[in-house]
Amino acid sequence: MTPRSATTRITTTTIDAAMTAAACTAPADDSTAVAPAALPAASLLQLIWLASPALPVGGFSYSEGLEVAVERAGVTTEAAAADWLAAQLQLTQARGDMAVLQQALAAWRAGDHARVRRLNDWVLHTRETSEMRLQTEQMGRSLADWLRNQHAGDAARLHDVAVLAALPPTYPVAFALAAASTEASARDVLLAYTFGWAENMVQAALKAVPLGQSAGQRILARLAAAIPTAADAALRTGDADRQAFSPMLAILSAQHETQYSRLFRS
Repeated sequence: MTPRSATTRITTTTIDAAMTAAACTAPADDSTAVAPAALPAASLLQLIWLASPALPVGGFSYSEGLEVAVERAGVTTEAAAADWLAAQLQLTQARGDMAVLQQALAAWRAGDHARVRRLNDWVLHTRETSEMRLQTEQMGRSLADWLRNQHAGDAARLHDVAVLAALPPTYPVAFALAAASTEASARDVLLAYTFGWAENMVQAALKAVPLGQSAGQRILARLAAAIPTAADAALRTGDADRQAFSPMLAILSAQHETQYSRLFRS
């Protein structure tokens, strides 16, 4: 991932606000309630870093079918783009990649490399077009390279990175390893991951539809409001419940491979 978007104007520090809004708060008149423990600063900053467009994994170069949807599926307005991305959040992210990520996070923390491999294989096997598979593999490799650089000198961490690199890695599984060293809960990790995804998709919409910055912020606000519910759904999703069934997205992705004029790699 060349930095995911060195030119983006949308700030990832708003992920902290998204996490705060999603946290449980006590009633004002309940003097006995105990506030949730704050995430340590180092862990919070690591999540913000992982969600940042500056992370060098190349996410800025993919639209995940949005570019061809503009040409062939009528995604030509702010409202249509917002609806498209909101549906993609629920249908492909919450039921698939987010569910894999939270399971891979637990596997990395437990040192269960066999489980990690099975989850990684699921991601590879459920990519329905070559563009989708190439995207997750390229981003996974780039994040593995970043982790190797970040953990230079830490033998235990480098061993996990070597396991990841040998898979070959997919992006959700690589992200899970990157977050495994933090004290963040699975829910907080999902919020960070999905906000980073939403930010990339909004940037793609600004260029492909095209839209202005204010429209992009409105779409991002809608997605941010929906992310906690999607994270909760992913946390409830077990192996038998994961899904990768989005036929329209698969058809459009296949059509994008031969689209005449393209800005994005997917």
